[in-house]
Amino acid sequence: MTIPTPLTKRYQNILRATIQHYIATAEPVGSKTLVQEYNFSVSSATIRNALGQLEKAGLLYQPHPSAGRIPSDGGYRIYVDNLITPDDRIGQKIEQHLSQKLAKESFSFETLIHRATQILANFSGYIALITLPQTSANQLRHVQLIPASAKQVILIIVTDSYQTESILMDLPQSVLNEDGQNEELLAQELQLISNFLNTHLKGKNLSDLMALNWQKVDQEFVQYTEFLKLLLFQLQEHLKSSISTPIMIHGLSEVLRQPEFSQLQQVQMLLHLLEEQQDQLLPLIFDLPRNQSLTKGVTIRIGSENPLEPMRPCSLISAVYQQRDIPVGSVGVIGPTRMVYENIIPLVESTADYLSEALS
Repeated sequence: MTIPTPLTKRYQNILRATIQHYIATAEPVGSKTLVQEYNFSVSSATIRNALGQLEKAGLLYQPHPSAGRIPSDGGYRIYVDNLITPDDRIGQKIEQHLSQKLAKESFSFETLIHRATQILANFSGYIALITLPQTSANQLRHVQLIPASAKQVILIIVTDSYQTESILMDLPQSVLNEDGQNEELLAQELQLISNFLNTHLKGKNLSDLMALNWQKVDQEFVQYTEFLKLLLFQLQEHLKSSISTPIMIHGLSEVLRQPEFSQLQQVQMLLHLLEEQQDQLLPLIFDLPRNQSLTKGVTIRIGSENPLEPMRPCSLISAVYQQRDIPVGSVGVIGPTRMVYENIIPLVESTADYLSEALS
């Protein structure tokens, strides 16, 4: 017997009950527990067989041969994507709380974010993270291409804070010939491209650059199409590396009481990431949704879906907040994969909505 794909209603119900029980107890779940505590109109043997099939499908596993089952990252993924309904009442509750606690006094936006992070940590019982808005230094003021040799150019970047950076880039083969490029002609073409780029890029930040479409390049620059794509990539990487947006963090003491963090080395790795390696953590938290699973505007990364090793025992739920429809910061919650997803999703989304409204 093989497990039906997609899951039948019975398998969905058994998987949902198993995960919900494990989230509540942190104890492996067996067929007897499911029969006793959930209203299944089938025998214990049928439940036991279904658990075995779900394990073969990679959605559950046994920590030891004689134990019950616990969810795998894949099982949690099915659960989050298909088997839960986020509790919007939780979202409404935190939004009302944020409004009552924060709107009556005049705060700087940094203070408001600090307090909002505390409130989100208290409501969720996990680690809450909120980034400060990106500064104007992450926006482009001017770009200029200057010949460095017959085969290379220097890209000069000037930001809104008048910081200047330079990147050495190779010219594409399509604009080179056997005799090399004429220096005067190259300088003229690079100036035209610089003018073209400034028209399209001035005032753009990282999220804007990610959304640009270079498929329709002016005909006069068609031979530079690949070069422009490479240039855009270099700009994105530069702006990513220059981000120094602080992250407000609260809730460490609460989440470290969870049994998943009983090993000292695991705790130390997570603490080191949160306290000393925020430059690695920031791109993971403040990232526009692309391939990760989404529930409304919330990005959900479960266990091994997180690229950073200290985050592998965790789930990260995040959502961007905006200023006039431009993403400028992010709200996130980190907890064990055994988190109450139907509560955390609306908490994160509602907090991001509140900050968008406050900032706008």
